[in-house]
Amino acid sequence: MMERKLIKTEDGSHTIYVPELGEHYHSIHGAVTESAHIYIDAAFCFSSKNPVRVLEFGMGTGMNVLLTCISAERGHREVYYHTIEKYPVTAAEYQLLNLSDLAHCHDPQAFTRIHEAPWNSLSELSESFTIYKELCDFREASPVGVYDVIYFDAFAPEVQPALWNEEMFRKIYDLSATDAVLTTYSSKGTVRRHLQSAGFTIEKLPGPPGKREFIRAVK
Repeated sequence: MMERKLIKTEDGSHTIYVPELGEHYHSIHGAVTESAHIYIDAAFCFSSKNPVRVLEFGMGTGMNVLLTCISAERGHREVYYHTIEKYPVTAAEYQLLNLSDLAHCHDPQAFTRIHEAPWNSLSELSESFTIYKELCDFREASPVGVYDVIYFDAFAPEVQPALWNEEMFRKIYDLSATDAVLTTYSSKGTVRRHLQSAGFTIEKLPGPPGKREFIRAVK
């Protein structure tokens, strides 16, 4: 497994840095701030579906799962959450992450339950939140059904170009319900063109601190 280092970002929350790839899991300008802005506010809260089916490419630290849990509870929404990850964080790593406090989670055990949920099996995190964690490469994933909200949180296109091509986005388009919304931190022209070629309608939105803009795509 590649070396990973714990890093504190500017909003006080932790992320992970992979020296071999020169990549952080989240923005160094604020891990919680970035995820809340791009994935929760611009995607999960943008969707009016209830129940809502969420598909995540890149579970990483579990940040997006936690923030979705918190938002869903506040909005009284029922969630089915399918997340995909090839290299899960270890117990030693996630126990050091300080995300629960900074995300204002009232349940201190929620983050632990997310990570202790078994892989490749359905788990109920609460009465209204069900999660399926799929342990595999994005290209080999097999989500079932259609999804209303998609978080595309792979490493940068320069690092993992095979995950950001038109073929991948066509696969996601076919898994998307009518009016489904996808967000990603990237705003590269090639990513926009691949999403458009797959059938999505694209808009660029103002980014979180340290980032000028990001992409929201709607089916």
